[in-house]
Amino acid sequence: MPKAIEAFVRYTDATSTAVGKFSQYLVFVMMGILLFESVSRTLFNRPHIWVVELAEFVMAAYYLLGGGYSMILDGHVRMDLLYGRWRSRTRAVMDVITGTVLIFYLSILLYGAISSVEYALRYKQVNYTSWAPPLAPIKIVMTIGIVLMLLQAIAFFFKDLAAARGESKQ
Repeated sequence: MPKAIEAFVRYTDATSTAVGKFSQYLVFVMMGILLFESVSRTLFNRPHIWVVELAEFVMAAYYLLGGGYSMILDGHVRMDLLYGRWRSRTRAVMDVITGTVLIFYLSILLYGAISSVEYALRYKQVNYTSWAPPLAPIKIVMTIGIVLMLLQAIAFFFKDLAAARGESKQ
């Protein structure tokens, strides 16, 4: 691989790892929010209308920001009827093909996410609930997560392309 691509792959892997390790702690934030509501509702008879929605937003941030890191850990579901039996080079060729489809899908998803963020910011979009939180922050987090996942998919594409060509995989 050319040095620029190697640097891109290293930087993308490092960024996805850092963001993923940060986002894994968002589960505890969500648990804290839900625990707060349980204590408030049970002990003080003071329920809050915002708790479940905020917990949903934190959970969405958790899985959207952790997508690239999940790819690094090979944590995504893979249909393994034939894949496990193939030679590593054949797997790499198939990964190049499926990686291309993934990059295309994530590009379309990113286009929609950017459009959605623009709409939320322009019209000060709020959720249609009694709490009515603004939707721009979670949509921005969603877009960042999609960008990170797209960059990681491109990095994996380069790794798989190198492996398919018989070069060492990083």
